Amino acid sequence: METIYLDGQSLTFEQVQAVAYGEPNAPRVEISDEAKRLVTRAADAVQTLLSRGTIAYGITTGFGAFKDRIIPPDQVELLQRNILVSHAVGVGNPFDIPTTRAIMLIRANTLSRGHSGIRLSTLQLLVDMLNAGVHSVIPEKGSLGASGDLAPLAHMALPIIGEGKVNYQGEVISGAEAFKRAGLNPIKLAAKEGLALTNGTTIMTAVGVLQTLRAERFSQTADIAGCLSLEALNGTDLAFDERIHNLRPYPRQIECAGYLRSLL
Repeated sequence: METIYLDGQSLTFEQVQAVAYGEPNAPRVEISDEAKRLVTRAADAVQTLLSRGTIAYGITTGFGAFKDRIIPPDQVELLQRNILVSHAVGVGNPFDIPTTRAIMLIRANTLSRGHSGIRLSTLQLLVDMLNAGVHSVIPEKGSLGASGDLAPLAHMALPIIGEGKVNYQGEVISGAEAFKRAGLNPIKLAAKEGLALTNGTTIMTAVGVLQTLRAERFSQTADIAGCLSLEALNGTDLAFDERIHNLRPYPRQIECAGYLRSLL
């Protein structure tokens, strides 16, 4: 079975598609060694800020309008839990499993860049969920897309702390129960981790990637149908001559004409 190594740099549309739609034989996802190093370095930097008593947004302060409110040291971790619980207010039908898997994969890939301050163990748990088929139940509606897909990503992250709902082996159950069945253990978030998990445009990126892939398939299907129609009409393929289309500065037109020639 193929293994996809996340480094925050090289994930492709095709790999997202393979992980999203590949169950039960989807490629296994792992974190690259270099990504592990960078993630650990960023998490250590967060701990250094805490040990120095540095005031840092979202770590030792509140969020948004509460950016000037200093968080006591003994409540720093509670703040990260609260951002998940307070933002998990999505509504509507949940995303289907392929979209959910794409969301989890892309979020893990983003965090693998090593700039978010999340601990390696927390990131690894998100990857372990994906590999074990523990899929967060994420409502489709609720994101403003302002500083990120905050509400839906909060739903994605809730099972990590033993909260929320998941779809596991075709059954919607509590995150805590799913973790127990899958042999995973929920954790207590450290400083910055709630913010790291929720602040990003992962939902719209995942939806955009899958819709782009669908559009590519629809386009190819239309080309095939067009060629069949041309054959039925005993038409000519001269209209797709390479020399004609190379005169136009439109790469996809040239690509499409080439595909039609290959079919005809």
